Amino acid sequence: MVGKKPWQRGGGRRHQDVLPRRRLLIVCEDEKSSRYYFESFPIDRQRAEVVAIGTGLNTDHLVERAVELVSRESRKGTPYGDVWCVFDRDSFPESNYARAFDLARTHRFHVAWSNEAFELWYLLHFNYIDAGIPRRQYAEKLATHFSYDKADRGIYHRLKDLQPAAIRNAHKLERHWTSLGVHRAEVNNPSTQVHRLVELLNELADLGTD
Repeated sequence: MVGKKPWQRGGGRRHQDVLPRRRLLIVCEDEKSSRYYFESFPIDRQRAEVVAIGTGLNTDHLVERAVELVSRESRKGTPYGDVWCVFDRDSFPESNYARAFDLARTHRFHVAWSNEAFELWYLLHFNYIDAGIPRRQYAEKLATHFSYDKADRGIYHRLKDLQPAAIRNAHKLERHWTSLGVHRAEVNNPSTQVHRLVELLNELADLGTD
Protein backbone atom coordinates (compact mmCIF):
# COMPACT_ATOMS: atom_id res chain seq x y z
CA MET A 1 0.00 0.00 0.00
CA VAL A 2 1.36 3.37 -0.95
CA GLY A 3 1.93 5.59 2.07
CA LYS A 4 0.32 9.00 2.40
CA LYS A 5 2.21 12.13 1.60
CA PRO A 6 2.96 14.23 4.71
CA TRP A 7 0.64 17.01 3.51
CA GLN A 8 -2.34 14.67 3.29
CA ARG A 9 -4.68 14.54 6.26
CA GLY A 10 -7.05 11.92 7.56
CA GLY A 11 -7.82 8.45 6.32
CA GLY A 12 -10.82 9.02 4.07
CA ARG A 13 -11.00 9.29 0.31
CA ARG A 14 -12.60 12.69 0.22
CA HIS A 15 -11.00 15.42 -1.86
CA GLN A 16 -10.77 17.70 1.17
CA ASP A 17 -8.32 15.27 2.81
CA VAL A 18 -5.59 16.77 0.60
CA LEU A 19 -4.28 20.25 1.31
CA PRO A 20 -4.98 22.82 -1.45
CA ARG A 21 -2.25 23.34 -4.06
CA ARG A 22 -0.42 26.61 -3.46
CA ARG A 23 0.49 29.19 -6.11
CA LEU A 24 3.57 31.22 -5.34
CA LEU A 25 4.91 34.16 -7.36
CA ILE A 26 8.54 35.29 -7.10
CA VAL A 27 9.23 38.61 -8.83
CA CYS A 28 12.98 39.16 -9.24
CA GLU A 29 14.95 42.30 -9.98
CA ASP A 30 17.47 40.70 -12.30
CA GLU A 31 16.48 38.66 -15.30
CA LYS A 32 19.00 35.87 -14.81
CA SER A 33 20.86 35.11 -11.57
CA SER A 34 18.16 35.08 -8.89
CA ARG A 35 15.42 33.91 -11.26
CA TYR A 36 17.51 30.96 -12.43
CA TYR A 37 18.35 30.17 -8.81
CA PHE A 38 14.75 30.04 -7.59
CA GLU A 39 13.57 28.16 -10.66
CA SER A 40 15.99 25.36 -9.79
CA PHE A 41 14.36 24.33 -6.51
CA PRO A 42 12.78 20.85 -6.86
CA ILE A 43 9.22 21.86 -6.00
CA ASP A 44 6.63 19.13 -5.55
CA ARG A 45 4.14 20.13 -8.22
CA GLN A 46 1.32 18.25 -6.52
CA ARG A 47 1.65 20.67 -3.62
CA ALA A 48 2.63 23.95 -5.23
CA GLU A 49 3.19 25.92 -8.40
CA VAL A 50 6.10 28.36 -8.21
CA VAL A 51 6.43 31.06 -10.86
CA ALA A 52 9.69 33.05 -10.92
CA ILE A 53 9.82 36.11 -13.14
CA GLY A 54 12.83 38.31 -13.94
CA THR A 55 11.77 41.90 -14.57
CA GLY A 56 14.89 44.01 -15.05
CA LEU A 57 13.24 46.47 -12.66
CA ASN A 58 14.36 47.69 -9.25
CA THR A 59 12.95 48.53 -5.82
CA ASP A 60 9.54 50.26 -5.99
CA HIS A 61 9.16 49.70 -9.74
CA LEU A 62 9.55 45.98 -9.19
CA VAL A 63 6.83 45.94 -6.53
CA GLU A 64 4.55 47.89 -8.85
CA ARG A 65 5.09 45.21 -11.50
CA ALA A 66 4.24 42.56 -8.91
CA VAL A 67 0.96 44.36 -8.20
CA GLU A 68 0.15 44.28 -11.92
CA LEU A 69 0.95 40.56 -12.22
CA VAL A 70 -1.13 39.66 -9.18
CA SER A 71 -4.06 41.73 -10.40
CA ARG A 72 -3.93 40.10 -13.83
CA GLU A 73 -3.96 36.58 -12.40
CA SER A 74 -6.77 37.44 -10.01
CA ARG A 75 -8.91 38.66 -12.91
CA LYS A 76 -8.26 35.35 -14.67
CA GLY A 77 -9.46 33.46 -11.60
CA THR A 78 -6.01 32.02 -10.86
CA PRO A 79 -4.79 34.11 -7.90
CA TYR A 80 -1.43 33.75 -6.20
CA GLY A 81 -1.47 32.73 -2.55
CA ASP A 82 2.05 33.99 -1.78
CA VAL A 83 3.98 36.79 -3.46
CA TRP A 84 7.68 37.47 -2.92
CA CYS A 85 9.57 40.49 -4.25
CA VAL A 86 13.33 39.99 -4.62
CA PHE A 87 15.43 43.11 -5.00
CA ASP A 88 18.72 44.71 -3.97
CA ARG A 89 19.65 47.93 -2.22
CA ASP A 90 22.44 48.71 -4.70
CA SER A 91 22.93 52.46 -5.15
CA PHE A 92 19.28 53.39 -5.55
CA PRO A 93 17.94 56.36 -3.57
CA GLU A 94 16.85 55.47 -0.05
CA SER A 95 13.40 56.90 -0.79
CA ASN A 96 12.82 54.36 -3.59
CA TYR A 97 13.98 51.51 -1.39
CA ALA A 98 11.74 52.58 1.50
CA ARG A 99 8.75 53.04 -0.83
CA ALA A 100 9.23 49.49 -2.12
CA PHE A 101 8.78 48.17 1.41
CA ASP A 102 5.74 50.38 1.97
CA LEU A 103 4.12 49.11 -1.24
CA ALA A 104 4.88 45.51 -0.34
CA ARG A 105 3.32 45.91 3.10
CA THR A 106 0.23 47.54 1.60
CA HIS A 107 -0.31 44.57 -0.73
CA ARG A 108 0.80 41.97 1.83
CA PHE A 109 3.76 40.88 -0.26
CA HIS A 110 6.88 39.33 1.24
CA VAL A 111 10.26 40.93 0.53
CA ALA A 112 13.45 38.90 0.12
CA TRP A 113 15.79 41.87 -0.01
CA SER A 114 19.56 42.06 -0.15
CA ASN A 115 21.66 44.97 0.99
CA GLU A 116 23.64 45.58 -1.08
CA ALA A 117 23.38 42.76 -3.63
CA PHE A 118 21.80 39.33 -4.15
CA GLU A 119 25.32 37.90 -4.29
CA LEU A 120 25.45 38.36 -0.51
CA TRP A 121 23.28 35.23 -0.27
CA TYR A 122 25.79 33.27 -2.35
CA LEU A 123 28.70 34.57 -0.27
CA LEU A 124 27.02 33.42 2.95
CA HIS A 125 27.37 29.85 1.69
CA PHE A 126 31.12 30.17 2.31
CA ASN A 127 31.60 32.80 5.01
CA TYR A 128 29.72 34.75 7.64
CA ILE A 129 29.96 38.46 6.96
CA ASP A 130 28.55 41.42 8.86
CA ALA A 131 30.80 44.22 7.56
CA GLY A 132 29.59 46.29 4.64
CA ILE A 133 31.57 46.02 1.41
CA PRO A 134 31.14 47.73 -1.98
CA ARG A 135 28.82 45.90 -4.35
CA ARG A 136 31.59 45.18 -6.85
CA GLN A 137 33.51 43.21 -4.24
CA TYR A 138 30.86 40.51 -3.91
CA ALA A 139 31.78 39.03 -7.29
CA GLU A 140 35.47 39.32 -6.44
CA LYS A 141 35.00 37.41 -3.18
CA LEU A 142 32.84 34.76 -4.84
CA ALA A 143 35.55 34.25 -7.46
CA THR A 144 37.85 32.94 -4.72
CA HIS A 145 35.40 30.07 -4.11
CA PHE A 146 34.05 29.20 -7.55
CA SER A 147 33.71 30.52 -11.08
CA TYR A 148 30.75 32.87 -10.71
CA ASP A 149 28.62 33.88 -13.66
CA LYS A 150 25.27 35.66 -13.23
CA ALA A 151 23.93 33.74 -16.23
CA ASP A 152 24.88 30.34 -14.78
CA ARG A 153 21.72 28.21 -14.52
CA GLY A 154 23.50 25.67 -12.33
CA ILE A 155 24.32 27.81 -9.29
CA TYR A 156 21.59 26.23 -7.15
CA HIS A 157 23.01 22.75 -7.72
CA ARG A 158 26.60 23.90 -7.27
CA LEU A 159 25.81 25.46 -3.90
CA LYS A 160 23.14 23.07 -2.68
CA ASP A 161 25.36 21.16 -0.23
CA LEU A 162 26.44 24.45 1.37
CA GLN A 163 22.92 25.82 1.69
CA PRO A 164 22.49 24.84 5.38
CA ALA A 165 25.57 26.91 6.23
CA ALA A 166 24.19 29.86 4.26
CA ILE A 167 20.90 29.69 6.17
CA ARG A 168 22.73 29.58 9.51
CA ASN A 169 24.90 32.54 8.51
CA ALA A 170 21.87 34.53 7.35
CA HIS A 171 20.07 33.96 10.66
CA LYS A 172 23.24 34.93 12.50
CA LEU A 173 23.34 38.14 10.48
CA GLU A 174 19.73 38.85 11.45
CA ARG A 175 20.62 38.40 15.12
CA HIS A 176 23.58 40.74 14.66
CA TRP A 177 21.34 43.63 13.59
CA THR A 178 18.77 42.80 16.26
CA SER A 179 21.47 42.95 18.94
CA LEU A 180 22.38 46.43 17.70
CA GLY A 181 18.75 47.53 17.79
CA VAL A 182 18.84 48.45 14.10
CA HIS A 183 15.79 47.38 12.10
CA ARG A 184 16.02 49.36 8.86
CA ALA A 185 16.67 47.29 5.76
CA GLU A 186 17.72 50.36 3.79
CA VAL A 187 20.67 51.03 6.13
CA ASN A 188 21.55 47.56 7.44
CA ASN A 189 24.56 46.72 5.29
CA PRO A 190 25.01 43.83 4.80
CA SER A 191 21.59 42.26 5.36
CA THR A 192 19.26 39.87 3.59
CA GLN A 193 16.01 37.97 3.85
CA VAL A 194 16.62 35.65 0.92
CA HIS A 195 16.97 32.75 3.35
CA ARG A 196 13.33 33.14 4.38
CA LEU A 197 12.22 32.47 0.82
CA VAL A 198 14.72 29.62 0.53
CA GLU A 199 13.29 28.02 3.67
CA LEU A 200 9.78 28.20 2.22
CA LEU A 201 10.87 26.64 -1.06
CA ASN A 202 12.60 23.87 0.86
CA GLU A 203 9.33 23.18 2.67
CA LEU A 204 7.63 22.76 -0.71
CA ALA A 205 10.36 20.53 -2.11
CA ASP A 206 9.76 17.20 -3.77
CA LEU A 207 11.41 14.88 -1.27
CA GLY A 208 11.10 11.90 -3.53
CA THR A 209 9.09 9.92 -0.99
CA ASP A 210 5.72 8.17 -1.28
